[in-house]
Amino acid sequence: VQLQASGGGLVQAGGSLRLSCAASGVTFSRRAMAWFRQAPGKEREIVAAISWNGGSTYYADSVKGRFTISRDNAKNTVYLQMNSLKPEDTAVYYCAVDRVNSWALHRGGDPDYWGQGTLVTVSS
Repeated sequence: VQLQASGGGLVQAGGSLRLSCAASGVTFSRRAMAWFRQAPGKEREIVAAISWNGGSTYYADSVKGRFTISRDNAKNTVYLQMNSLKPEDTAVYYCAVDRVNSWALHRGGDPDYWGQGTLVTVSS
């Protein structure tokens, strides 16, 4: 299984970035997906999650109204559109794959697989 995350970078506060995570070696269309992040000195936290068909989504309170998670099952790719970025959004962002037929990552469930992470830095 490979999860290739991309799209991170340096952006000024108020700017936007779009993260992508391309999956291979996994039955993508049967898996919920999520984005997590880990800031320096802090624990990893979930940012957003999306069910296998996109019908259900979850957002952490800190990103509601600013971030949008989406997926393209034909491309085995999940996205995170991040708008109105703040310095406190600075972190390494990881995509994660839920277990088959599960919808539990936003409730503390353990992912089956993790991506390698992409760094997002928001300057003030």
